[in-house]
Amino acid sequence: MSDPSQTGASATGAAAATSSTTSSSVSVGTKIRQDIITGTHAPGSKLREAALAKQYAVSRIPVREALRSLEAEGLVESRPYSGSMVAPSPVEDAEDLFEIRIVLESATAKRAAKRSAEQSSGAAPDDRWHGVRKEISDILAEGDVVIEQERYEDLAVLNMRFHFAVAELSGSVSFISLLRQISGKIEWLYSLNVTRRGPQAWPEHREIIAAIDAGQEAKAVEVMARHVRRSRDSYFAMMAEKTP
Repeated sequence: MSDPSQTGASATGAAAATSSTTSSSVSVGTKIRQDIITGTHAPGSKLREAALAKQYAVSRIPVREALRSLEAEGLVESRPYSGSMVAPSPVEDAEDLFEIRIVLESATAKRAAKRSAEQSSGAAPDDRWHGVRKEISDILAEGDVVIEQERYEDLAVLNMRFHFAVAELSGSVSFISLLRQISGKIEWLYSLNVTRRGPQAWPEHREIIAAIDAGQEAKAVEVMARHVRRSRDSYFAMMAEKTP
């Protein structure tokens, strides 16, 4: 007969190991994502598990999990018999990505404003909603500091965190899932133009959240759509300047 205390200890140990692996995969995933976006891992280059594990000083298991997650974000592609590689640059898909964002994020802003009105009425208090709303305030404050210190390279991650948080405010699992599928490429495009667009775009986030807080659905749609269009126009203006 097995010792219950040993069984419990084994279960606890397994849970701890799983938690550690998950934490490692998130950490290494963040590093690989950043290296893809900054060009350390170039588009089309191979992403070999053994080499990545050595480079980031982790085992192959968290690397494998990180690559799966990055594939879901559109930053990594896996092909039979070829393994994983960095996805092509999103530059070719930029116009489509911006059009998708206009539709998707306008819808999330509208839904978020509707839920904000419900929270204000007190009819359906939601602790999770208020937690996300506080997180948005923290993100905006952190972005202000980053801009003041001209650490623009940090804005790409913060920008994506803001837009994800708005999606969470909407309460729509579908919106969150759809945004996650293109989030990597959004962050990649944003990073290419962050020095130019970042300081202009960041204050616009406060206008978006103000409309959401006020429960103004039409206004939230308007300001979010304008925000994404401005990012699109700035991006293509930057690309035109680079074209000989």
